[in-house]
Amino acid sequence: MDFLQNYGFLIVTMIQQGLLGLSLYFPLMAGQLSLASPGFYALGGYIAAIMGTNAAFAPLRESLGSWIFPLEWLVAGVASAALGLIVGVPALRLRGIYLALATIAFVEILRVVALNLSVTGGAVGLFGVPQPFGFVDRWQYVWIFGPLLVLVLLFTARLERSRVGRAFRSLREDELAADAMGVPPTRYKVMAFVIGAVLAGIVGAMSAPFLNTWNARQGTFDASIAYLAYVLIGGSRNMWGPVLGGALLAALPEVLRPLQDWRLIINGLVLVVASLYLPQGLVGLFRRRRAAPLARPATQEVAK
Repeated sequence: MDFLQNYGFLIVTMIQQGLLGLSLYFPLMAGQLSLASPGFYALGGYIAAIMGTNAAFAPLRESLGSWIFPLEWLVAGVASAALGLIVGVPALRLRGIYLALATIAFVEILRVVALNLSVTGGAVGLFGVPQPFGFVDRWQYVWIFGPLLVLVLLFTARLERSRVGRAFRSLREDELAADAMGVPPTRYKVMAFVIGAVLAGIVGAMSAPFLNTWNARQGTFDASIAYLAYVLIGGSRNMWGPVLGGALLAALPEVLRPLQDWRLIINGLVLVVASLYLPQGLVGLFRRRRAAPLARPATQEVAK
């Protein structure tokens, strides 16, 4: 129990950041470099914070009790899906860096809108977001973020083996060839974009009570780069990559805390070294080590 009291916040943060890394993984499965996840994350958090603190929702909170929290997650997911469709259909006609710039613009537009609305608390934000299910300690959020991570991983594994997953991979490898084989690019790219948006929105709705406050700083350009780093460090070709990268980069500043200001330098060096020498991420390193013993006998046989 002492371990959870001391490190529970960090453990939950590692799971949370892994989930946010996965929200970028879905568009990348279809070959799309989307950096829109912080916008949907902020949207989900604002929905949960407003439903939890605004007086207009007081009768609903009283009538539903603790069931208001699953309703917040549901509303955040539906709202993110709807906005993902609205943004995705025109934006996903772009490719590469142009799509990345368009999604960054989307994140900034949402941030500026949140800064200028009274219902979102403006620049100050919203405070005192109610805790779900009578939670008292931060480590208890493992019981909602943990099952979500398991469900998302199971969903991702099933998706990758399905016809939709194969369509995503074909678009990532060669969009023109996939289109020629009857795979409609726009439909599947929008589908991947919406799946990532829904996940980010639900994680945001869960994170608002966890942080007990919500403001426009939750969805910024810096967050877009951080989520992208999770995928690049962990690996963008395997579902475990974003989870591993998010957990590692969330824990690294805490592990290096005794080094004080040097920890920021080391954190940056880790990103640079991993980008240069691990092009397939940490997951790619593990896969190469596992494949090496299998490849060695075949090589020796050829040599004979």
